[in-house]
Amino acid sequence: MPTNDASESLYRSETAAISRFGRFVVAELLGPHRVLSTSSVAGGQTESARYLVNHQSCEGKAHIARHGVITEHGADHYHRVVCSEINLEPDEVALMGTAANMNYAVLRSEQFEDLAVVAVVTAGVQGNAARAGDPAVWHEGEHGWSKLNPHNGTINTMLLFNWPLTPAAQARAVVTMTEAKTVALLELATPSLYSEGLATGTGTDQFCVAAPLDPSRKAKEATSPHVKLGELIGIAVRDATKEALRWQNGLEPSYGRGLFHALGRFGLSESRAYETLPRLLSEADYQLLKDNDKSVFFEPGVAAAAYAFAAVLDRIRYGTLPAGLAQESLRHQAASMAAALSAKPESWHLFWSELQAAEADPIDLVLRAIALGWKSKWT
Repeated sequence: MPTNDASESLYRSETAAISRFGRFVVAELLGPHRVLSTSSVAGGQTESARYLVNHQSCEGKAHIARHGVITEHGADHYHRVVCSEINLEPDEVALMGTAANMNYAVLRSEQFEDLAVVAVVTAGVQGNAARAGDPAVWHEGEHGWSKLNPHNGTINTMLLFNWPLTPAAQARAVVTMTEAKTVALLELATPSLYSEGLATGTGTDQFCVAAPLDPSRKAKEATSPHVKLGELIGIAVRDATKEALRWQNGLEPSYGRGLFHALGRFGLSESRAYETLPRLLSEADYQLLKDNDKSVFFEPGVAAAAYAFAAVLDRIRYGTLPAGLAQESLRHQAASMAAALSAKPESWHLFWSELQAAEADPIDLVLRAIALGWKSKWT
């Protein structure tokens, strides 16, 4: 394994050694392994890979010069450039790239009896979070690639096993790993940047899954959530993904209580709030709100009602509830926002009555409720 004075050992076992140095996290496979990966070279399924590498390929925004290095001669050429930086044979490397900082890579190990699963994750979602089925960013046509909508962000996952897997079980491990990544995003209420849905990943997510080839041990045949090995995959990947997002993007459960986080995917933004609220409040009330904005937009009771508001919008959109129920159901949750912000739950019915007028845009109803609750708090 390439090392230098700044290298940091993250993990070592009989089957793998993982270290971090500079812009790289490298897992050296100690013995023959089957690897399944998204790498452009040595990708797909192979038994020739000896190293799994994740690296920071660029900065997240406006790194035009580096973008040229990555794209000018194609993915295979860039793969070889990266391998030359760390003195590894390109055909022996399964490579992943990201704008995420390798110092934010998170390693999680889960064990049960003789089984061990190790996940190493870097994650960033603020520029590229997407939901399966969202409008696409790229199209691969007959004459090459064309970009439809530029964004950035990536979740990269290394998943290593200490026990042999059948080829089918290794492929199923990718499904379980992906589900676990999505669980992390859903628990953090991560919005898609392309639709009103919650994100299930990003458009550039990559992975490397490695399992040893050891004929002396019977290969495991199952990696679904129904079996213990699948549970280990789920816990390791979920927890590593959440922790990586905490470091890279500042995402954590408490952050999600923000009103803009809860309803941003439906069009509620700070700019819209600060454009609308002055028309709904007196000058003195609006200035007091601006001076105490976190008390307004991060109030836990407001967040609870905002998530209920979002759930109603989701259920209407997905056909769980009839569209004719939307106006009244949203009004209930808006009244709860006003009651929570005012700290006057006993006034809920009064707020409900004052919010009776129909709003064509649900976000306008939310802002009316915020204004109503705020000006009622001190009167």
